[in-house]
Amino acid sequence: MRTPHVVVVMGVAGTGKTTIGPLLAARLGVPYAEGDDFHPQANIDKMSAGTPLEDADRWPWLDAIGDWAHGRAGLGGVVSCSALKRSYRDRLRASAPGAVFVHLAGDRALIEDRMTHRQGHFMPTALLDSQFATLQPLGADEAGVVVDVIGSPEEITERAADALDTVPDTSSAPAGALPETSLSEASLPDAPQ
Repeated sequence: MRTPHVVVVMGVAGTGKTTIGPLLAARLGVPYAEGDDFHPQANIDKMSAGTPLEDADRWPWLDAIGDWAHGRAGLGGVVSCSALKRSYRDRLRASAPGAVFVHLAGDRALIEDRMTHRQGHFMPTALLDSQFATLQPLGADEAGVVVDVIGSPEEITERAADALDTVPDTSSAPAGALPETSLSEASLPDAPQ
């Protein structure tokens, strides 16, 4: 029997991590953790004020997410986390070496449109440029897949689950080159975040 993955749903703000994460967890039959819940209040205050976080702000947050992911090793789980830089993903893997990343990716204009229509979230659209500037796509040696955010949340979740089926069991296999789903240049529909 295949060991369930510990999945980190990553991407810039507005790609649907908080929507897709729980749907993917339900599909896989594992618990979900909201990455934003691991932020200390000081980080939330900075982002709410439109101030990008510095790496020093992120390390305790990433360590807390990594600890959660480590605790789910062999059991499976899904957690959302922007994980924009390779160094952030390396920090998560230091705690949870078997973690697999699902990078939700899409057109910047659509993501900004989605962000302007969502309510009750502390990340302002003004920080989107800094998020795209910071984003370092998954390397060929990183365990993960890229999933296009075109379509309904259910369609995106289906693509993510199908892509994860192609990822080797990371509990015993070293990270290696993994498949990437195709990214479309088509404009993305509105979807809840």
